[in-house]
Amino acid sequence: MKKGKAVLMTSALLALVLLGLSFAGTSTPVQAQDAGELGSDAVSLTVYNQGTALVRDRRTFALDSGLNTVDFTDVASSIDATSVNFTSLTDPQGTVVLEQNYIYDLVDSSALLNRYLDQNIEIVTTDGTVYEGQLLSGRGELIIRAEDGQVFVVRMNEVRDIRFPDLPGGLITRPTLRWLLESATGGDQQVELTYLTGGVSWTADYNLLLATDNQSLDLNGWITLSNTSGTAYRDAQVKLVAGDVNRVPQPQVRSDMVMEAMAAPAPTQAVEQREFYEYQLYEIARPVTVGNNETKQVEFVNGANVAANTFFVYEGGGPFYGYYGPISDQYYGQMGITDVQNYLEFSTGEDSGLDADLPAGRVRVYQEDVDGAALLIGENSIDHTPSGENIQIYLGNAFDLVGERTQTNFQIISRNVVEETFEIRLRNRKDADTVEIRVPEHLYRWSNWEILNANMEYTKVDASTIEFRPQVEPGGETVITYTVRYTFPY
Repeated sequence: MKKGKAVLMTSALLALVLLGLSFAGTSTPVQAQDAGELGSDAVSLTVYNQGTALVRDRRTFALDSGLNTVDFTDVASSIDATSVNFTSLTDPQGTVVLEQNYIYDLVDSSALLNRYLDQNIEIVTTDGTVYEGQLLSGRGELIIRAEDGQVFVVRMNEVRDIRFPDLPGGLITRPTLRWLLESATGGDQQVELTYLTGGVSWTADYNLLLATDNQSLDLNGWITLSNTSGTAYRDAQVKLVAGDVNRVPQPQVRSDMVMEAMAAPAPTQAVEQREFYEYQLYEIARPVTVGNNETKQVEFVNGANVAANTFFVYEGGGPFYGYYGPISDQYYGQMGITDVQNYLEFSTGEDSGLDADLPAGRVRVYQEDVDGAALLIGENSIDHTPSGENIQIYLGNAFDLVGERTQTNFQIISRNVVEETFEIRLRNRKDADTVEIRVPEHLYRWSNWEILNANMEYTKVDASTIEFRPQVEPGGETVITYTVRYTFPY
């Protein structure tokens, strides 16, 4: 076969060869340049908890008087194109956006094959066989029709090289916003682009070191910033918004979508915090480069000797979700639970020694062993918590505390009156420590209830719950008994 001049397109070289490729247009697109005398070209990133970020990007372009095609490259591939706002900072009145397009037909082997359907290419297989002819299909398998009419089917796993006669237009290496602008004057102009994008999120991660007496803790909070948006943000001003900002679901944007642009009207801490509307805003006090597919951490809060305490809970009857109707089933609510839960409690207020707002995030709690090594004793998550509120963190189940809850009596007194008696046994298998165990009892059969008798004091927590707080000696057992009467409506 006679072979024409070809460009070898192996997968390893493909991206390098096409880095300089621009796609076809009515005029050569204008690219961003160094800021020069205009200065202050920069990018800022405001990140929300829900995986959304607001990007503000300033760049300088050399525009001609009249029509200009401007390419704004390196925008996020997860961009919400309907949120884009473009304005000229140099000449906002004299620069008009006529069209705006978001183009993300990125170059890859599939895109190249699609562009060469019905055109001639050359394929070299792993065994050295060469096929040359018209590409009929490039999906899954390559189907080639030679000059003599023969049709060859080549599986993709058998392909070593694919050779194209030239480089096709219309493919780009990076997601790009393209504008058709009309400028009243020529010269350098600084423009500002703002848009919303997905793929950028942040959470708070907290490391707590609990003192060996369980009475205080040291806290370090870290911002964990994750970027999978499809682009990097270099030397960016980064702000983080803590709070639940409502957004509506966004429609999928087509690559050929055209929109009219809207008219736009020295630190001492690593992270500065301030109130913003109904949220808390954290600003990293230095420029930060956030690479694509990168997770970055910055410390934003710390506290030492924060007052704390731990406590135990035995909830043998299981959780309660509210009254939906009288329950007369004798065996309802008997769960067979024996685990005694362990909790850590502290305040975010000034009295505790912390005085900090804590955004939602993950909490890891450690405690030092006798050799000074800090060991993980529990992990959980917290919601957004302002300063002055209490936080309770479930750490796990106590190994040497056991509970048993048994229904010892159940009587139907009449068609609308039921009485039942429970016995709760709490055992402490510790060697030396007396412990207090909180025992909440949910009175779940009906809202009209009365405690007829109990062998120890209790507190009414709410309309459906009472709580006992017995002390259990080491190696000992404490027994709670109580009888409750329910009166159902007729």
